[in-house]
Amino acid sequence: MRRVLLSGISSRRRRLAGTFLAVLLGVAFLAATLTMTATMTSAIDGFFTRANAGIDVVVRGGTALGDGPNPARAPIPGSLLSTVRNTPGVAVAEPVVEGFGQLLGRDGTAIAVNGPRVAGSWVPDRELNPYHVVEGRPPANSGDVVVNQATAEAGNLHVGDRTTLLTPAPRPVRVVGIVRFGDSGGFGATSYVGLTPADATAFVVGGKNQLSSIQVRSDDEISRATLAERITKSLPTGVEAVTGDAATDETTSAIEDGFLTFLRALLGAFAGVALLVAVLSIHNTFAILVAQRTRETALLRAVGATRRQVLAGVLAEALIVGVVASGAGVAAGYGLAGLLKAAFGALGFDAPVDGLVFPLSTVAICVPVGVVATVVAAVTPAVRASRVAPIEALREAAAEAPRISRVRAVAGAGLAVAGLVAVGAGSAVFVVGVGAVLVVAGVLALAPLLVGPLAATPVRGVTARLARGNTRRNPRRTAGAAAALLIGVGVVTLFTVAAGSLKASSTSDVETAFRGDFAISSGQRFGNGSLSADIAPALARLPQVATVASVGSGQAVLAGQGAQVSFADPPSLARLVSFADVTGADISELGPGQVAVSADSGHSLGDRLSVRYPDGVRSTVVVTTVYRANPLVGSVLLDTSEWAPHSSQALAKSVYVGLADGVSPADGRKALTSALRPFGNPTLSDADELAGANADAIGQLLNLVYVLLAIAVITALLGIANTLSLGVHERTRELGLLRAVGATRRQVRSLVRWESVLIALFGTVLGAALGTALGWALVRVAGSSFAVPAVPLAVIVVGGAAAGLLAGARPTRTAARLDVLRAIATE
Repeated sequence: MRRVLLSGISSRRRRLAGTFLAVLLGVAFLAATLTMTATMTSAIDGFFTRANAGIDVVVRGGTALGDGPNPARAPIPGSLLSTVRNTPGVAVAEPVVEGFGQLLGRDGTAIAVNGPRVAGSWVPDRELNPYHVVEGRPPANSGDVVVNQATAEAGNLHVGDRTTLLTPAPRPVRVVGIVRFGDSGGFGATSYVGLTPADATAFVVGGKNQLSSIQVRSDDEISRATLAERITKSLPTGVEAVTGDAATDETTSAIEDGFLTFLRALLGAFAGVALLVAVLSIHNTFAILVAQRTRETALLRAVGATRRQVLAGVLAEALIVGVVASGAGVAAGYGLAGLLKAAFGALGFDAPVDGLVFPLSTVAICVPVGVVATVVAAVTPAVRASRVAPIEALREAAAEAPRISRVRAVAGAGLAVAGLVAVGAGSAVFVVGVGAVLVVAGVLALAPLLVGPLAATPVRGVTARLARGNTRRNPRRTAGAAAALLIGVGVVTLFTVAAGSLKASSTSDVETAFRGDFAISSGQRFGNGSLSADIAPALARLPQVATVASVGSGQAVLAGQGAQVSFADPPSLARLVSFADVTGADISELGPGQVAVSADSGHSLGDRLSVRYPDGVRSTVVVTTVYRANPLVGSVLLDTSEWAPHSSQALAKSVYVGLADGVSPADGRKALTSALRPFGNPTLSDADELAGANADAIGQLLNLVYVLLAIAVITALLGIANTLSLGVHERTRELGLLRAVGATRRQVRSLVRWESVLIALFGTVLGAALGTALGWALVRVAGSSFAVPAVPLAVIVVGGAAAGLLAGARPTRTAARLDVLRAIATE
């Protein structure tokens, strides 16, 4: 039996190629996912370990204002520096003042980076400072700055250049040094500008005698933990001392629990889709192979092979293919990880790391998963093969049963109905998700029943009608070939519909909320804003401007929870931003000691909320206004006069402008552009551009989804190509007879090509319909309005047909090249 197995694999190696590729691609995506997450984890751990490597103890504010990595903390009194330095065991204690600092490049435009933009005091102690000068010198005089190498290159800055630092007020500075973070050009995607301690105090904290932290190096006679305990005893309430190791662990744990968990879930979900598509393709391939080998299997049974041996033979074949393909998939996954990393960067999601980390656990996970997936996909065909009776050897041919069993039909209908009930009536994402899985399972079970109606496409021409008859003649095979594409297109459509609905809803919400003419933003992805508070007064002085409203954002602890808080001048804001479903006082009446919240914030009118501001001051505010969620403001709004005394830097997130009567949009844009030039040329948008900005961000995420789904779609197309190739092999005599009675090579090519297109259209149309329905359910649960993106859906359907042509290219050529006499003689 072993010889029969190996001989069979050798003789059918071309027919098993599709299965091999399906397993390879599915495993490759899983391996790429594990490689990407391992790379990010290693890089992030390495970054923060190097950042705190020489720091024995950090003295900092005791309360974090958020839950993310490196959350904002209240500043500590500068007077503590002498206290810490006088603590026994302290060798060096350096003050650190850090905050926002945006550097302008040689062209006068803010240097774009993909991370936080930090300006802070330069720490002279080499062990405490992870940055080191590679060109020039450290800052020594007022106006001197050092810049990390990656930022300097992005802004085309060199030692000796003069530029402007926005903190956020414009400050003229001179680049005196270029620094590197260890072996890297920067700390991930962060830009860093080092100042003299005096400039950092003046620029970043407005001259206040306060520090962000104190970094301590011990005299090596005591442990870090002991020194931290010793310093803690001399600190006031609200200030803490932690070891550098503890600070590193806090940050990496926060990233692990937040960003990396999300990244693993995201990539893992798409890897799961790719593996599911691969399993469907593998199952269909083995089902066809088993059906084509019915006579061969029966002959084996006739000469003494038992059912167990036949079952073991098919599973062993799947096992061998799975092992070889999984091993190749792991190797391909390393290369795919590099491509994914490059694709992430091209779409604006840069991974701030160089190279890739390929842990051995990737092999330990991917190979078993690939092998198990292959064997599981082959179980049903293997069982079917083991049930072949010896009498089947006397028949001329054998094929799969053309119709599905009653048990499958009833089970499929039950799953579909149960899923539709959960999807239609569920109010939680989990319930809808379970319902979606049930609906998909039901549709896959019932798909052969839908082949007849959906494949009844009106076509013209003899070959097209023959192809249509072939697809309807064996609905199980057609449905099996299209199943993988159905899943791939369904997921693509789901995200397309959800993204289209969110884009339409976001655009509508912004259009409804914004009543001004222009909006200014920095394009800053990280932090609480990066526009100077001086922008609003500067624009208000323009004769072309009637009203200006500056909206800032910051972190605070509200009602015991970290919260993002917006602040503005309420009367000005109310003239430019519309608030819907307002209960309580009008937004324009908001004053000190009061807070306005959105209806989904969890707070109610009249609630008294405790608040801890960035400077550590505690207070109580009263909810006087509740409004419907507003995309331009956020969930919590304070009067600027309430926030400003507690903030070190006056940062604005957005500035909204209303033009004076009679001023044209063109004249207004020209005046605003000129006035904004000293502030680094921030982004200026009119109402339509502002409404489209959020939609563009959603579109960028959708492009990322398409990249991640590409492997699944490619695998699905390979499944169609493999099915057609096996069908051509199976119908060699039939195709030869067509040629013998007068069919040309061109007509044979057209026949197979039409079959490919019809199978692809079946999977595409069914997948698009399923994805649209599930997209509606997802949008409904999210509380957004539903919108059907007609053009993208049309592109998906047309693309499915085009993909069918592509998938049928090789089988088409094979069919057209058949030798007529040999084909007719084929048994």
